[in-house]
Amino acid sequence: MYKIFKFGGASVKDAEGVRNLKKILDIYKDEPLIVVISAMGKMTNQLEKVLDSWYYQPEFLKTNFETVKNFHLDIAKQLENNQEEISAALLPIMDRLWERLAGDNSNNYDKDYDDIVSFGEYLSTKLISTYLNLNGYDNEFACAIHLIKTDDTYREGKVNWEETEKAIREFTAKSSGKTIITQGFIGGTLGNDVTTLGREGSDFSAAIFAYCLNAKDVTIWKDVPGLLNADPKFYPDAVKLDVISYQEAIELAYYGATIIHPKTIKPLQNKNIPLYVKSFLNPSTEGSVISNVEHLENIPSYIFKTEQILLSISPKDFSFIAADNLTKIFSYISKNKLKINLMQNSAVSFTICIDNKPNRFTNLLKDLREEFYVKYNMNKKLITIRHYTQEAIDKVIGDQRVILEQKSRSTLQVVI
Repeated sequence: MYKIFKFGGASVKDAEGVRNLKKILDIYKDEPLIVVISAMGKMTNQLEKVLDSWYYQPEFLKTNFETVKNFHLDIAKQLENNQEEISAALLPIMDRLWERLAGDNSNNYDKDYDDIVSFGEYLSTKLISTYLNLNGYDNEFACAIHLIKTDDTYREGKVNWEETEKAIREFTAKSSGKTIITQGFIGGTLGNDVTTLGREGSDFSAAIFAYCLNAKDVTIWKDVPGLLNADPKFYPDAVKLDVISYQEAIELAYYGATIIHPKTIKPLQNKNIPLYVKSFLNPSTEGSVISNVEHLENIPSYIFKTEQILLSISPKDFSFIAADNLTKIFSYISKNKLKINLMQNSAVSFTICIDNKPNRFTNLLKDLREEFYVKYNMNKKLITIRHYTQEAIDKVIGDQRVILEQKSRSTLQVVI
């Protein structure tokens, strides 16, 4: 049975990270592995700059492209042994990217996004696969566009599970038995157009492989010791959760916990495949596990979402905010690919909290204002506390001004 490993961008952000990945793989060298790897460091952000300059500021295109190229070649130069071979493996991918950018864009931004941004994963996996092969760790390179099959919903590809399972099983049946290195975040249509699975979607990629192969387990290697009850950037007193249930993990991901991509858990739960979160800096430590257990610890967990927009929507005809109006509102939100982080309604108004996605928000406003009055507040913070206590509320919220509160038996959400 395969074990599935996923390494995020922070774990392979430099040459030392690549060396460390090999040390971890060496520990498991006798196990059948599929290794899913993200773009290195903040490379996805940089490729988004490349895309935007291609569309809107062509005078910066060459500079932004060179930043991508030099970043990877610099890492190759810092790796011991065979740097020239690693660079030689990367250059054809760089050339292919530049040839694409030398032409015209398609005027379909989301499609071009998937085409261009996916190069981050191609470059990271080719660099790492080549380094491993040159340093005594034989592996097989796999292109995820041919394995994870999706529809043509660019930037949020919806998985065709039947075709994906067929492709993955056929590939692994023909593989050499070596460790397989492949890309996270990336899929492909049945016509082999590149799609992506949503921002930070490499966790989901690992879960897809696990589901299709009935894997033994999935391990996500992170720069933290395991699942924490809060992001330490916002909450320095964060503590590790040793064991949590699938259901609790789904709830935390739904409310915005960044440790696990929201779509990751359900495929694993359906096949009862445990998910480990471990430190790539201290691989011998136990980390955390998400599995089919009763949730044991009701330690408060804190989720902080910044740059939130709070909208209040009410019908222009002073009718109730009933099913017909809500159906229209939800259709506009879906059309503009926005996610509701909190919602609350009264008789005549509907209030939501969403992430600030400037272009999408502008289009949403335009759609809503044809039929509704809309008021909104920018730059708010949404705090979610799972298993809240009064002590936890006082500690996190303090004397900050709360402008909206929603409370259930186990979860408190406030906008401040």
